[in-house]
Amino acid sequence: MKSNESRISEFILLGFTDVRKLQLLFFAILLFAYLLTITGNFVIIILTNLDHRLQTPMYFFLWNFSIVEIGFTTTVTPQTLSHLLTGHKNILYVGCVIQSYMYFHLGTTEFFLLAVMSYDRYLAICNPLRYPSIMHKSLCTLLVSCCWIGSFLIIIGSFVILLQLPMCDSNILDHFFCDYTPLFQLLCGDKRFLELFGFITAALSLLGTLTVSVASYINIVRTVLNIPSATGRKKAFSTCASHFVVVSITYGSCIFLYISPSQAGRVEFGKIVAILNTIVSPLLNPFIYSLRNQQVQEALKDLLRQVVVFIIRSKENLNTQLNF
Repeated sequence: MKSNESRISEFILLGFTDVRKLQLLFFAILLFAYLLTITGNFVIIILTNLDHRLQTPMYFFLWNFSIVEIGFTTTVTPQTLSHLLTGHKNILYVGCVIQSYMYFHLGTTEFFLLAVMSYDRYLAICNPLRYPSIMHKSLCTLLVSCCWIGSFLIIIGSFVILLQLPMCDSNILDHFFCDYTPLFQLLCGDKRFLELFGFITAALSLLGTLTVSVASYINIVRTVLNIPSATGRKKAFSTCASHFVVVSITYGSCIFLYISPSQAGRVEFGKIVAILNTIVSPLLNPFIYSLRNQQVQEALKDLLRQVVVFIIRSKENLNTQLNF
């Protein structure tokens, strides 16, 4: 082993800033966003599982997508909040590798799910008569399982190779979590194979799923434009508009990350895009789906109404018992 190689037990994450007041400000903002994200996605999971009107393939994929979003943001945000609150920026080597793996595993699962959801919208709009027989419950479950398994198989190879390479003396990561790029920069030895393998992995997961989504929406647009009535076109577009917005945000943020204009600004730019991916996007998704979808709005109103009725009846029963 070369002299500049060593066994590193922990890393130091530089984060956003060393100014204490700014750290506390970021902590308050991120904590609020994280709680809102968890609440919003949990509401979608509850609604789509309890309301009979939402027992369709589209909403089955949606609540699975919400589970992925909760895991995705939880992989990064709690640790970031802890570092901002305490000022301690250390993370164990094992924890760092696990965090980085989970970040990319859940992110890739998200890409696969978005592709499946795009295909689901394509079948629903372009083949409405055959849709119920094609997209049955067993196939939906199989597709979601394939998203998780496929993501694991694609991502695990890069991290197995990464663990075989030694780290250099530096243990400082210029990021707020253990992203793959800063970890890669700290590796010693010949990294060409890992770089090639990572590129192929990214191409399969990002460009492959994006191709499926784009092809699906091209066919959707063609089909919708051929609908004679304006009402029919509006209804067809409304069923996939929310999903299209989410696809644009998710893929757009990742693509912009790889076209950073200069290497000097790549680190700071990467932090901004990572915030968009890990915090802003999971936060917006529940609101995009709920605010633009009348069925979800109605299901939410019914759920809130039931909760209010339950609270009132519980209070009445308690008062009755106290009177006795």
